[in-house]
Amino acid sequence: MAQHRVVSHEEWLQARKRFLVKEKEFTRLRDELSRQRLELPWERVEKTYAFESEQGRVTLADLFGDRNQLMVYHLMYAPEWDISCKSCAFWADNFNGIVPHLAQHGVAFAAISRASLAKLRKQAGDFGWSFPWVSSLDDFNYDYNVSFSPEALARDEAYYNYGTEKVRGTDRPGISAFFKDDDGNVYHTYSTYARGVDIFNTAYHYLDAAPLGRNEDGLAYPMEWVKHRTAYGA
Repeated sequence: MAQHRVVSHEEWLQARKRFLVKEKEFTRLRDELSRQRLELPWERVEKTYAFESEQGRVTLADLFGDRNQLMVYHLMYAPEWDISCKSCAFWADNFNGIVPHLAQHGVAFAAISRASLAKLRKQAGDFGWSFPWVSSLDDFNYDYNVSFSPEALARDEAYYNYGTEKVRGTDRPGISAFFKDDDGNVYHTYSTYARGVDIFNTAYHYLDAAPLGRNEDGLAYPMEWVKHRTAYGA
């Protein structure tokens, strides 16, 4: 059993109520941040990006279906890999159930990777994933700064998370938001990367509230413990 301070119920309750004040302050700050996010300017998407999907070749505009908003998870799966990034799979395990709820609110969802559709289909089948997952056929991943060109790899320098950093593989995670108007014009409204994707992982939020938290101190890197869900065993 982990060593931790143990107190009476009354002392526990007082400590919890003091912390609740901070939690409420954080919630109000998060609400204000969300409001300011909605006020950010948009940029028009000038390219007609193409993807391979279960329905055949589709464009970014097609991914909206009959909705006017689209959320994209940039799921790390390079063409030469045999399976996706394990950490991205950790995020993707949260996706199946949210798709109908987002759709009810006028928001479409898709994961996008560079690997072939055949590879995506296989992993989706093995993992029981039913969310839309398409294969990028052009510069989409590079333009949204989640995949890096051979030149960037050779320089060991990539533009990621709105800054230049040392290359850490060919692909990185991210989340992007898009809007489509009544004339079919598509706009890029938001993207977040690195720790910015944390808030979109339900399991991590449960771990944050668990008695030992994420418990990642001392690991070579924070998600070293994560495996593909099918690799955990009994």
